[in-house]
Amino acid sequence: MTSTPALPNFDDVKQAQARIAPLVHVTPIHSSAQLSALAGCELFFKCENLQKTGAFKARGACNAIFSLARQQLRNGVITHSSGNHAMALSYAAAQCRTKATVIMPSDSLKSKKDSVKSYGGELIECTPTLDARESTMQAIQAKTKATFVHPYNDPLVIAGQATCAAEFHEQVPELDILVTPVGGGGITSGSCISTMALSPDTRIIAAEPKAADDAYQSFQAGKLIELPSPTTVADGLKTNLGSLTWPCIRDNVSDIVTVEEQEIVNATRLIWQRLKMVVEPSSAVVLAAVLKYPEAFKNQRVGLILTGGNVDIDQLPW
Repeated sequence: MTSTPALPNFDDVKQAQARIAPLVHVTPIHSSAQLSALAGCELFFKCENLQKTGAFKARGACNAIFSLARQQLRNGVITHSSGNHAMALSYAAAQCRTKATVIMPSDSLKSKKDSVKSYGGELIECTPTLDARESTMQAIQAKTKATFVHPYNDPLVIAGQATCAAEFHEQVPELDILVTPVGGGGITSGSCISTMALSPDTRIIAAEPKAADDAYQSFQAGKLIELPSPTTVADGLKTNLGSLTWPCIRDNVSDIVTVEEQEIVNATRLIWQRLKMVVEPSSAVVLAAVLKYPEAFKNQRVGLILTGGNVDIDQLPW
């Protein structure tokens, strides 16, 4: 019987920081007086849209790849992803001089598919369901013997993602609230680990599309609930929580809130206009949440993680 891997601790996060330092950016913090005034609180944006490969996923993929033994890399690595983890793993594998095979849903953004190829990853498309992603990956892995790197439910990946919040707390001490998007839960659970160690008084609130609200439903029910194939403009947040990420989120997040599709689109546009930055809708759920629930954030120092900026500029949601 296979044992469940343990959630990483903050020592693992510090090791991840040292391991990935040559491979990723320390991303900047941006602010906007206009957006803060609109929200009624002091906003600080952690700009992972300016990260390598355009998303925070580079942190987890690089930590995972560079933690593996050469024997584990001999047949390459493999994953399934809607896009950002696929790009990140392709980038990390190239840095480690091994092959990456990624299974992506056929409805993934063309820009993300093109980026996977540009980083040297082998792209294999499948029907846009989680079951198809997993079964396709398992069939190919059985033939190639490649090492599977899960997009979020992996201790090494979570430790890598946790370095984002660790940086954030060093850059902006004494945040009252940290808001993260939640899909599979890698960035949220990682943020919990770093926040508990560095800023235990900071509350964590996760934001999620109402159209893909498995985390919200799980949080309300106190048990893991999965949704089959949600549809949302926030394509990076379609995945369900994992066996590692769910207990961490359940026990350490203050609240999970949901936002509607048009609210996500409006927030995305606001960030483009006011911060002058390209972000994808999955990132903008954090601002959408702050604007939707102003009383929860009023007069607070609020950190928001902008998780990525990989959009198809020929198909913007507005």
